[in-house]
This record gives sequence, structure tokens and C-alpha cells, in this order.
Amino acid sequence: MAARTEPPPDGHVSNPYEVLGVSESASPQEIEAAYRRAALERRYQDGSWVELRDAYDVLRDQDQRARYDLGLDGTGAAQEQRTSRNPIDRLFPNLPHGWRVALDWMVTIVGAVAIVLAIKAWVVNPYRIPSSSMEPTLHCAVPAQGCEARTSDRVLACRFCYHLRSPHRGDIVVFNTPPLAQQECGSQGTFVKRLIGLPGEVWEERSGFVYVNGQKLDEPYIKPDRRDDRTMGLSDIPPRNTYTRIPKDMYLMMGDNRKSSCDSRVWGLVPRKNLIGNVFATYWPPSRISFH
Repeated sequence: MAARTEPPPDGHVSNPYEVLGVSESASPQEIEAAYRRAALERRYQDGSWVELRDAYDVLRDQDQRARYDLGLDGTGAAQEQRTSRNPIDRLFPNLPHGWRVALDWMVTIVGAVAIVLAIKAWVVNPYRIPSSSMEPTLHCAVPAQGCEARTSDRVLACRFCYHLRSPHRGDIVVFNTPPLAQQECGSQGTFVKRLIGLPGEVWEERSGFVYVNGQKLDEPYIKPDRRDDRTMGLSDIPPRNTYTRIPKDMYLMMGDNRKSSCDSRVWGLVPRKNLIGNVFATYWPPSRISFH
């Protein structure tokens, strides 16, 4: 049976093998049995109970035991703890193993949540397609009017890309709507449309076909049954009789489903500061996975 041991003086690292009364080659089962015998003997008497528990914590954990075995006088384990890169080990060098594991998990979870939030805020963010304005390029779910799918597409938008390059014609863009969208469309917030008109350009629509600087725009993403028959120019979009060319840092957005798209033709141009990012992939449902 293990001999009774008094608590070590401050600053001295006890030998856990001696505290439990086992050899350095003891198996985990022998360590467990020795700990139980010593615990029954001491019955929580004086401070030796804390030393007994700490010795058991060191030897039952394979990693801690291996670190301790680097120096059987305790200096190896103590030195490794002092030089540990783990901030928890540095801040709380005498923290019991169970508490250290719990704190490790808490830090890991908080860190993971922070990383996810940072990614959503500055790198990539998912969006759901709620309406038919981008059909058939991006599906919304029936029974909403004009929708072709049973499940709305989920897309990913690159939030940092427009910090590295200028927006391009043909980009599918996530953006914050101008105030007039609430009045004209009955909704506002975040929209997804295709970028059609760039700063400095002259835009017009003739019988449903788009012209930029007098040249007809090739739009293979527009299906014949989704095209409208409008004829209008920049002077016809809000604020009316204002633009002859698209101003600097302003963009004209249109949906691929021209018949059912509440877009720049109704609520006006979009400032660059309102652009969130370009849609680069559809990730849900699985049958719709694709890059744009």
C-alpha cells in the first residue's frame, strides 16, 4: 500500500510515481488501482489529497506522462510547461488536467465561431434565391410565381473580390438595394441581379434587347420566353430625365428573367458602395452545384 505523503513545499514538483507508490513502468491499470487504494486510505485527509489527485492526473494522461518522463526529477516536465506554446499552459501552469481540457475546448469553440463570422463578414457569404428574377440561371422554389424548382438555389458570394478588381459586365452581383426598391418592389435589403451597365456607358433597351453604346449586347443567359418587350433609355429610369450616361461608381442591374425582374429599370442605378460581392458558385441543391 502506498505510503502516506505530506504536501510538497511550494515550488517543488513531486514525483507522481512515488506519490502513487508505483514503478515507472506501471501500466494504466496499475496506476488506476494504486490511485483508488491511496484515495481510500487517505479519505480526503489534509492537503495530501490534492497532491494525490495531481499525481494521478499526470500519469493517467499519456501525453502528460510522456512529458514528465523526459525528466524523472520533474525538471523536464516543468521546463516543457514553461516553454509550451499553448497560451493556456503559460497562463495557468498549475491548472488540473480536467480544467485545462475544458478550457482548451472552450477556446477552440470560441475561435471556430470567430473564424466563421470573420469569413462571412469579409470572405464568402451564402445567400438563398427567394424570387424568380434570375430564372433560369438561379432557381427559386415553387409555388412562388415564375419559379422552376422545388428548392431555392443557395449561392456563395465573394465579399473581397471587388476590393481586388473592378466589377465586370455579366457578373451576378449581391448588393444592397437603393431606397426606392421598397416602394417599387415591395421589398428591400439584399438583391441578386446581373450587372449590365458600367460607369460611363450609354444603356438602352429596345423591344426587350439591350444596347450598350449603341451596340446590341449578346446575352446568352436570357431565354426567349423570359425576355420582355420594353423600350427605354437612361432618361427613363429613376430619377427620370437625369442621366445620359451611367455616372462614375454607379452600375445598372437587371435580372435574367426580364419579364419578372424588379431591377434598375424600376428603382435606379446602384452605387459601388452598395455592392457586397459577386456570386461565384451555386452549392445547393447538389444537382445544381456549379460555378458562375
